Amino acid sequence: MAKRIIYQALPRLWGNGRFSDWDEPTFRHLRSLGVDYVWYTGVPRHATGRDFVKGNPGSPYAISDWRDVNPYLADDPDRRMQEFDALVARTHAAGFGVLIDYIPNHVAPDYRGAIRFFDWCDGDWTDTRKNDWSSPRTRAEMLEILRFWASRGVDGFRCDMVELVPPEALKALISAVKADFPDLLFVAEVYGKENYRAYLEDVGFDLLYDKSGLYDTLRAVCCSGASARGITWNWQWLGDMQPRMLNFLENHDEQRLASPEFLGSAAKGYAALACSMLFNTASFMLYFGQEVGEDGVDGADGRTSIFNWSDPPELRDLWRQLHAQGRLDAGENAILARYRSLSAFAKRPAFSEGGTWDLTYCNENAPGFDPERHFAFVRFDAKEAWLVVCNFSDAPASVRLVLPPELRAACPPVPAGAAAEVPPFDAAVLPLTCAGV
Repeated sequence: MAKRIIYQALPRLWGNGRFSDWDEPTFRHLRSLGVDYVWYTGVPRHATGRDFVKGNPGSPYAISDWRDVNPYLADDPDRRMQEFDALVARTHAAGFGVLIDYIPNHVAPDYRGAIRFFDWCDGDWTDTRKNDWSSPRTRAEMLEILRFWASRGVDGFRCDMVELVPPEALKALISAVKADFPDLLFVAEVYGKENYRAYLEDVGFDLLYDKSGLYDTLRAVCCSGASARGITWNWQWLGDMQPRMLNFLENHDEQRLASPEFLGSAAKGYAALACSMLFNTASFMLYFGQEVGEDGVDGADGRTSIFNWSDPPELRDLWRQLHAQGRLDAGENAILARYRSLSAFAKRPAFSEGGTWDLTYCNENAPGFDPERHFAFVRFDAKEAWLVVCNFSDAPASVRLVLPPELRAACPPVPAGAAAEVPPFDAAVLPLTCAGV
């Protein structure tokens, strides 16, 4: 499976917060990032203006009507479904697939529809009620909901908290809807690594969040001084599941990379970004504004709020630059340039579909290489090979690496060694040639 890049965004926080704000300047920007799918978060109609709602306008994960969209996203609320259909058509015409949320575990207390639900919620999700999957009526309705959205041109679903739903029910659901729409993409939010293989092979999801794997590993390396060897360990543990992972450094549940609660600076995340985006053929997800260093200051605890109207400042700056209403500052432009550069590598066949060679095992004692704070690998196909060196330390790295005979036999001719100079918290991506070092 080739690497895909998914761009997650809350339409209510982009531009004027309308479907119509997803226009050609926006899509041109997404093409510059190599995006394949746009995940429009918060489209199906959710509860708002009620006493149980968290924040204003409320959570996209407390659905009140599965066959409607949020009126506030439309220029003309009475024509909101037509405006959504137009958004799908524009997105497709621009060259992207459309993902929306599918939330099988719960609905809002004021849900209108055939799903049966209990009078209680999981955890502190007090704006929701737990769905009753023992009910044939619920299972039948869930299938019709997916068919409803697929028939409107939706290309896939990011499936929320699937571990709280009976897996056999999800398996039947995915099988049934793919019988009619075989190309649908199902992305699962799964946290238990022990469940990964079952959700891929038994249940039938196409991609899984690797939150408990690579995300947690990189966060520990960056923030807690954990060994960079953990990247190798996670990769080895995943084995043949690796191509069906979805890597990320941000989403609506996690703290912004540039927030004080995470790294405090987008530039300090370049090593993690290069590793997450380039290390293997796993797909990668960007969260809107990440590419210009959005830091979550408008929200709480380093997160952009999914409960309230908010105005993320870097996201606003990006919108204005794309629409000739303002300009990003020098720092924001530098971050954007770096994201575009790395995403261009990610779309090259050697990175998107090629082989991966972890160099840690043969460079434990290489000059300048610290396996605790550095990580190096090669990506290659039949035509080219690239060296990536990630520096998770606060000091510059000057390394001379061994490229083992086994690697040289597996990919285009490369030298026996390679050198790299890498700034702190950064990464270098270098072509490998026979010129030597």
